[in-house]
Amino acid sequence: MNIYKTKYTDKEIAIADLKAKGVYVETDVELSYGEGIQAVVEIGEIALTEGTYDEQGNIITEPTYADGYHYDIMSNHPIEFENQITPNNPKHTFCGY
Repeated sequence: MNIYKTKYTDKEIAIADLKAKGVYVETDVELSYGEGIQAVVEIGEIALTEGTYDEQGNIITEPTYADGYHYDIMSNHPIEFENQITPNNPKHTFCGY
């Protein structure tokens, strides 16, 4: 099994790259996994500090985020990612991997 942790500049670029690599296949209705893809987890933006809010939900302190938009991919076959990362403290892992 091949596990990839990736970082993109934004979601639109991520989706375009994942489609170009065959991770996602676009149908008339939705995005589906490509052949051999077992899982795709959209991590998105990673909060470094959580925001604080008052009782009405108004922002007191803005959250801060790590750079980039993140996805984790599990595949039966190797995929070449130029933007693969190795985080010290991953926010997500695949059970057993």
